This record gives sequence, structure tokens and C-alpha cells, in this order.
Amino acid sequence: MVFNRREFLKTAATASAALALPALGSRAFAADAIKVGALYSQTGGLSVAEKLLANGVMMAVAEINAAGGVLGRPVEVVVEDGASDPKTFSEKASKLILKDKISTVFGCHTSASRKAVLPIFERRGAMLFYQTHYEGFECSRNVVYSGAVPNQQLSNYIPWIVEKLGKKKFFIVGSNYVYPREMAKVSKKLIEAAGAEWVADEYLELGHSEWAVMVSKIKESGADVVLSNVVGDSIIAFYREFKNQGLSQEVLPICATVTSEIEIAAMGAEYAAGSYTSFPYFMSIDTPANKSFIDRFRTFVNDPKAVTYHSLEAAYFQVFLWKQAVEKSGDLSADAIRAGIRGQTYEAPGGKVTTDPDNLHCWLTPRIGQWQADGQSKVVNAYPAPIKPLPYSAYGETESNLFCTSNGLDAAKLKG
Repeated sequence: MVFNRREFLKTAATASAALALPALGSRAFAADAIKVGALYSQTGGLSVAEKLLANGVMMAVAEINAAGGVLGRPVEVVVEDGASDPKTFSEKASKLILKDKISTVFGCHTSASRKAVLPIFERRGAMLFYQTHYEGFECSRNVVYSGAVPNQQLSNYIPWIVEKLGKKKFFIVGSNYVYPREMAKVSKKLIEAAGAEWVADEYLELGHSEWAVMVSKIKESGADVVLSNVVGDSIIAFYREFKNQGLSQEVLPICATVTSEIEIAAMGAEYAAGSYTSFPYFMSIDTPANKSFIDRFRTFVNDPKAVTYHSLEAAYFQVFLWKQAVEKSGDLSADAIRAGIRGQTYEAPGGKVTTDPDNLHCWLTPRIGQWQADGQSKVVNAYPAPIKPLPYSAYGETESNLFCTSNGLDAAKLKG
């Protein structure tokens, strides 16, 4: 099967069309604007997803400005295009920090782009707010990580699959780059600890669209569950081939760490119905705060059918964490933001989030969703409260804390 990329682009394009700030209410400011950066791909293969993230940032800034700004000053967003290329991300990060004199940038989507810009933020003393769930194994004094790390997606997930679904033989499949491989590393430890086994750990290149051979391997492996770390367009091709070969989600479910509302909408809900994903946020969370967030986002992008998902929610709420940090410290420097962000709490659309004072990652609430015929998830398992992020969870909580402390991210050193 060959997946036509235009189907994915068509599905998501309306939700990512406009980046201009709409008027959420006029307000006059006497003081100069505070400039922040939004560094996301506006062109290239990653632009569909990254324009959505930029919209999340822009919507938050519009709401902040409508409510009075930050320190009585309006916030102005300087948008730069990473062009789906790590080298371009690096160049644009330098431009925002050195030419535009910006101390805070919201941006990047992949680990490749984050790692490309990280040396610039650390060398130039600026702060990056990064919203995407990622593989962990990083603690930088110059990054606030608002997306999930492996223990917030897997520590609940693997035991639940074994205990509640009764599955014992995992076929691990992913796209061939750092995130899926590191997620697999953590998964294997949890699978073995739960008394189960993994029968395969297979990869195809990012963007791969020919999944017939891989799905045949899954059929013949003896596995009773698929743990999918497949990323991007490949998700659509994989799920479609899975169904086309007659595999049943009821008998051999796909349990994913990446598949979100965006991919479900692109592939067609019937291809994913009955499968699972572990995320801290789902669009289906039934609270007034989340319903309001969805309505406001749809108004913002002028699309009554736009979907929300985990990374978009994190892109939105991290702007409010930044606002609170600036107002606490009264200063826009990286050192002041780093000190001010410690322990900041915000009631996000998906629930309470808190910036961990030890590692600058966010406390988030693990949830498991089962995809339904309407393209939305039914939350079948949720922790009662947010849990501490452990970026080095493959080595345990104590070791994770030690790794971050060795990077200078203990609470005492964060003050300066």
C-alpha cells in the first residue's frame, strides 16, 4: 500500500492556516512590547503539525494580551520558520536570540530540531520552552519541557496492558530515530518487570509508507499486542495496512505512544477504532475547562472541526507558565525565568500541571485512551493526580534525579 501524503495534508490544513493574532479584545498599552519567539516549521514535511503548535502559542499570547499582558506590557510574537530542517532551526534560533534580542523562544517539535538548537540556547543564555512528548535522557538549564517523558506515558501503560488486557507478548515497532528507540529501551524494562516478554523490536525509516512486510511479520510473530512508537505520516500507512491485512484490534491491539487525534482524523477513525494511546491529554476529557479550550481554539483558527491534542495543549499552557515566572521574578532574563519557573502551577485544559523544581520538566497526569468509531478517545485509565517527571526513568528515580543534579539542575542552583 502506498499512502498518499496529500490526504494527511488536506485533513489537517484547515486547523493550521492562520498565524495572525485575532483580536480577543482591544487594550491600550503604554509600555513597549515584550518579544518572544515562536520557532516552528511553516514549510516542509513537518509544517502541518508545527503550525498547529504555533497556533497554540499565539492563542495563549492573544489571551494574555487581552487580559492585560505581562508586567503591564503587551507580548509580541516573532515567528520564524524552521522549514522542517534541523540546520534551519539552528540558524533561526540564532537570529531570534542575537538579532531580535529575544530571551525566550517557544518552539521545536522533534528531538532532532531541539538538539540542533540546544547548544545555541545554552551558549547564549536564552530559554527554550519545548512542548512535545519526548524520549527523556536530557536535562538542560535552558529548556522547560512541558510535554511528557517516558515514565508519564509508559509506567502506567505497560502494567495496564499486561494486567487489564491480559497481553504477554509485545511486538515493538517504531520509526528509526532516537525517540522510538529510547522509548523501546524503557518499555523493555517495564515489560520484563510486569512478567511479560517482547518478541520483536523492529524499525522502519521515518516517513516510510510501505508497511505490508512489517505487518506480515507482526502476524507471524506470535505477539498478542503491538507497542507502536511509529511517528508521523507512517502512522496512517501502518494502521491502514494493519486493518487491510485483516488484523483485529480486539485480538491484537495496537497500543501507541504517538498516535493522536491528528493522525486519527487523517487516517479515518475506522482504522484505529479499538486501539489505544497513552497521553496526559485527550480532546475527549470531559471538563468545562477543556470544552472551553476546544471552543476557543476552534474560534481562533476559524475551523469548527479543528482537533486538539497533547502537544498542542502543552504549547498553549507553557506560555502561561512563562508568564507566571516572569511576573514572579520581574525580569526577562533566562536566569530570572529559570528561578521563577520552579514549582509554577497552572490549571491547564487537561488538568493541573506543575514545573518540577529539580529538572524543569512538568508534572502531568498519565491517561490511557481507547479510540472510538467517532475518532475520539474514551479514557479508560487515568491516574488520580499528576506524577513527577523522570527524564532518566530507564535508570530509576534516584538515578534520574542524580543525572539532572549533575547538570546543575538542583533547586539551589536553579536560582542562578
